[in-house]
Amino acid sequence: MVAPAKKNLLDRIDYLSQFKQRPVSLKQLFDFGLNSSAETLLTQARFLHQELPVRLSHRVQELRSLPFGLSDMPSVQLLRDMYIDSVRELIEFSCPEIPSDDREFIRLIGNIKQRHKDVVSIMARGILELKRALGEDTMNGEIQKFLDRFYISRIGLRMLIGQHVALHAVSAPGHVGLISENCRPKKIAQGAISDARNLCRLHYGVAPEVGIFGNVDLKFTYVPSHLHHMLFELLKNSMRAVVELHGAEAESLPMIRLVFSEGTEDVTIKTSDEGGGIPRSGVSRIWTYLFSTAAPPDLDNCSPYQADFGLPFAGLGYGLPISRLYSRYFGGDLQVLSMEGYGTDAYLHLKRLADTQELLPRKLY
Repeated sequence: MVAPAKKNLLDRIDYLSQFKQRPVSLKQLFDFGLNSSAETLLTQARFLHQELPVRLSHRVQELRSLPFGLSDMPSVQLLRDMYIDSVRELIEFSCPEIPSDDREFIRLIGNIKQRHKDVVSIMARGILELKRALGEDTMNGEIQKFLDRFYISRIGLRMLIGQHVALHAVSAPGHVGLISENCRPKKIAQGAISDARNLCRLHYGVAPEVGIFGNVDLKFTYVPSHLHHMLFELLKNSMRAVVELHGAEAESLPMIRLVFSEGTEDVTIKTSDEGGGIPRSGVSRIWTYLFSTAAPPDLDNCSPYQADFGLPFAGLGYGLPISRLYSRYFGGDLQVLSMEGYGTDAYLHLKRLADTQELLPRKLY
């Protein structure tokens, strides 16, 4: 039997989940932060005080009604309780009215962001639990679509919270919170290349070189942390494919190419490798969560709170699907073309004008 307090909270969550989520655009976030003052920051805090419980409540309701018994998996129950706790904390906090209220609110949402930092790995464990219970055919279209909705919602929650918190801190030059007015893909790529090569060396002892070509001086308004994440995942995949095809003992490894291009609508970044490619029959599967050409990781010996960005080098199968969600969050896309026996090209399209609203999941329960 559910305790009265818990029932009242679940009733409130059910009520909040009836409200539509209100998307914002990258340009709106940038322009708002560019002219921020104590009053405008309070306005944003009040928006978040209303919006965050609605978005979290949508996810609670979906986590309570997943197909094939996924809602009953221990890791999914852990996530559901985590989201319920976050809704409870937000609705118990009074709407910010003065700057000191906002400072307390920042602490609250910062703690919520920290609590949810391991959501990807915990959900991955939940899916593995379901696979063990039902067999290998678990990842059908219904669960795949749920994971897309769940993770795109998570990207949005972390963006809204992170932006509000960052606006109260000292921003880097040219930044408005998390957003860079003159984001330079070449600079971001150099950091992603270094991180991916270091990780590749850790696992294989060697790493391919990466060359940067095209319009290397381009700049546009974007979120550097999102771009770093996407490029890191693409480069990591290419490096693994190249090393495993040609061998760690090879005298030289083929260079991976990064090509930058700027159009009227999009900034496009292409990664090209000579890692042997993917069979045509398998290309559609690369967007399936938990699909990987690498051996699966041993999550049984990992903490359920393993940090999302501390996951294994390969084998979890989340890198490409989540990178595509990051690209689509503000109106871009990620496409992969492969030539079996030779290599793979990935095209990362990012909206140049920054006026597209967030991609938010539709209500399906």
